[in-house]
Amino acid sequence: MSASLRAPLLQVADVTLQYKTRDVQVTATRGVGFDVYPADRFVLLGPSGCGKSSLLKAVAGFLRPAAGAIRLNGAPVTGPGPDRMMVFQDFDQLMPWKTVAQNVMFPILASGRFPRAEARERALAAIGKVKLTKFADVYPHMLSGGMKQRVAIARAMAMEPAILLMDEPFAALDALTRRQMQDELLSLWDDTRFTVLFVTHSIEEAVVVGSRILVLSPHPGRVKAELNAHAFGHQHHADAEFAALTRRIHTMLFAEAGHG
Repeated sequence: MSASLRAPLLQVADVTLQYKTRDVQVTATRGVGFDVYPADRFVLLGPSGCGKSSLLKAVAGFLRPAAGAIRLNGAPVTGPGPDRMMVFQDFDQLMPWKTVAQNVMFPILASGRFPRAEARERALAAIGKVKLTKFADVYPHMLSGGMKQRVAIARAMAMEPAILLMDEPFAALDALTRRQMQDELLSLWDDTRFTVLFVTHSIEEAVVVGSRILVLSPHPGRVKAELNAHAFGHQHHADAEFAALTRRIHTMLFAEAGHG
């Protein structure tokens, strides 16, 4: 069914985001709007300072719009909730004194929705999906950076959120591990068809990971374009279409930068 015939899961309507520093009020985004549909891999792409991470925080409920509205399943977003789970780029987002299984169990138990036995069962199922079953009882300091990110993804997925929010989750990884994690994310999506809102400043990553890409202008962030990239993956790097789309996005971003 086409997006036009489906109800959007997430609606971001004409959203302006602002925050205060010690001396000045900063406008992070101005009048940004987009819809995310179930099973979308929706990417927010733009240069540093364009407000893409601020938009993610607003969807998560940590930042209230100065103007506009954000709705999830038709209801206004007024604060954080278990229907939106965040994965950051920081390797230290895991609790070092808890094992992999305990880290994944923690938000499930904190939600109060499941008894401990069921929480562990759900946690182990999520750990299995990211291929870390053998490491369930290992502590984070024994894991590589890529493995830690897989645990963070498992922890978020175990809550079965309506939408998974990913803030440059692979940015701190080396190039090979980053590519592997992108492939694993796509494989996981193939299995479960979850909805993800993904932030990156990498054009190539946006084209590989995203089914839809929202290109944002430099600060303050405004929508420059919304593009489809649903047919691409790493196996398409040599394709003319892949190259054409990356060039098109590159031109959009750098033409804007060139005009100040």
